[in-house]
Amino acid sequence: MHRARAMWMVLGLAHLAACDGGLRVPNPERDPCTEELVTLRVEVVDAQGGLVSGAIVTATNTDTGHSVTSTTSERGVTTAVNEDIGPGRVRLTALGGTRPSDSAEVVWTCDECHCTPEPSSVQLHLRP
Repeated sequence: MHRARAMWMVLGLAHLAACDGGLRVPNPERDPCTEELVTLRVEVVDAQGGLVSGAIVTATNTDTGHSVTSTTSERGVTTAVNEDIGPGRVRLTALGGTRPSDSAEVVWTCDECHCTPEPSSVQLHLRP
């Protein structure tokens, strides 16, 4: 009687393994919460629409006061503003030489692992 039950159990498990390629055990070494940080793409352009390298971009979380400052690359872009800024509204400004930009706003929302900006990229226009 015990052999019959054991045989049915083995056959049942064999059937499950054949259906989906085997039993899967989560890999404790791979934690999706520690993967790469989510970043915001910020592009700075001048009044004519040309990309501005070396512009200083400041992002400030209006709820916490946490601030990040970075400089645009030769392509006029920075991705230094990331989810470490925290959830809530973030105000962005740029300064290219002596020319400031108008501000833009991004809202970061968070789940149990990551925060995501909306919108996912921003273009800041320097004033003439």
